[in-house]
Amino acid sequence: MKLSPWLALGALLGLGSVLAWFSPGSSAWLDWQPQLVWAEPWRACSAVFVHWSQQHLLANLGACAVVSWFGWAARVPPRAAQAFALAWPLTQWGLLIKPELLHFGGLSGYLHAGVAVVLVELVFGPASTPRQRRVGLAVSLGLVIKLWSEEPLGPPMRVISGWDIAVAPLSHLTGALAGAFTAGLLLLLSSARPR
Repeated sequence: MKLSPWLALGALLGLGSVLAWFSPGSSAWLDWQPQLVWAEPWRACSAVFVHWSQQHLLANLGACAVVSWFGWAARVPPRAAQAFALAWPLTQWGLLIKPELLHFGGLSGYLHAGVAVVLVELVFGPASTPRQRRVGLAVSLGLVIKLWSEEPLGPPMRVISGWDIAVAPLSHLTGALAGAFTAGLLLLLSSARPR
């Protein structure tokens, strides 16, 4: 059985996160740091592999499995995996609007990009059925409500009950916007191409 590009990207994210977790000191050269954006540009991609606690890692690995399943179940085309990949650095670059967020790591923001990519495909994709569009619109509404309730433009870090790390809700917004942008752009480009 051939692994779809979407599932392959999900596997890469999960495996990379586990490898970084078991590589002591890796966060020092992998995490997002806005002051190093030009000197060490790889951090815009490598930050997704950094997790600050075991709870953080396990929660994001579970979420990665769910986002991978969501794209697979929606039968997203290969362009969705391309959009997801393009959103990778954009998710962290969006954090530049809050330079006081001095360090960032984790998959959650980027996984929001993956959800947004699937939603663009479900709502606007040429192969979507009316039922898929309704599901896409309903989940889109849920995503907007979630993002709004997190107050992503407030303080950069939040202490949330039940978590052993502070959370950066802005990353969820930048991820969702990056995913929606790249998916929409590739969808427009594919529809403009002569068949």
